[in-house]
Amino acid sequence: MKIPAHIYEAHKQEFLCKIDSKDKTVSAYATGTVLKSNQLVTGDKVLLEQNGDEYQITDLIDRTNEIFRMNIRERKKRVTAANCELVVIATSVSRPPYKQGVIDRFATRSFQWDVPAVVVFNKMDEFQNDFDIDFEMRRFENIGIECFEVSATYPENPVRFGRGSFKDLRKRLINTQSIILGQSGVGKSRLITSLSDREINLRSSEIGKSGKGSHSTTWSEVIDCGTFRIIDSPGIRSFSLDDISPKELINYFPDLHAISLTCRFNNCRHESSTKGCAFYSGETDSQKADIIKSRLSSYMKIMEEISKTSAWQKSR
Repeated sequence: MKIPAHIYEAHKQEFLCKIDSKDKTVSAYATGTVLKSNQLVTGDKVLLEQNGDEYQITDLIDRTNEIFRMNIRERKKRVTAANCELVVIATSVSRPPYKQGVIDRFATRSFQWDVPAVVVFNKMDEFQNDFDIDFEMRRFENIGIECFEVSATYPENPVRFGRGSFKDLRKRLINTQSIILGQSGVGKSRLITSLSDREINLRSSEIGKSGKGSHSTTWSEVIDCGTFRIIDSPGIRSFSLDDISPKELINYFPDLHAISLTCRFNNCRHESSTKGCAFYSGETDSQKADIIKSRLSSYMKIMEEISKTSAWQKSR
């Protein structure tokens, strides 16, 4: 009999699986046939067969989506997670300091993966108005990314009037499997702990004198919060997009892509000196002009970076 299950942790040959019909996790090995044709990852839906006390993964159920980056040299995807309904982008408003460009990078990936995203501004109990948070929210809401202001340390305390609360965030996550992304030290582990009503207690990283966090997660794993699942991914301090082709990049900035289609030339570089560029025609919606200017600046920085990376470097 085939037993439906989810992969909660994926290692080279051994997989921790949650059996869907039972509140039970088991260690399973994949058959050679499955491993030969598939790279099993956290979040995959599989079918198991039980033989005594042992479980084997015999089938991989078709994925709805994949969390990946491209290996340019091998021309294939390097998949790290699957079947995510939501990308949760976590950021700190205090330490480490908020970095607009880093969040834009995560948003770019969510559009590449074709998975909706939300941005969670964490540590609001420490917010000192070091940046214009209302402007940042408008930037992301303009591209359909919902924003939440929370404090994982004090989840039940309201932080500001009129913005998404911890309760709203929990409601958004119900019946989803999401992946949480964010730089080390932004409070991902504490955020997950609070979202689970402290049923799960993950080890948090400490913020050093440099303002950067240490890594507390070393592999991707599914955290079962009862009414929803979160895939916790290793914290990172930078987020490279160098596997994305310069020609493709504009597709993952949907607000800019729509405007770029009205440029006079198809190969427009969107620089201030470029003739016929729609971004400098003065016809941009005046209410969104500051947002578009900011997003274009972010796009140009990423474009400069990925244009300098040679093909052999992209394949690493």
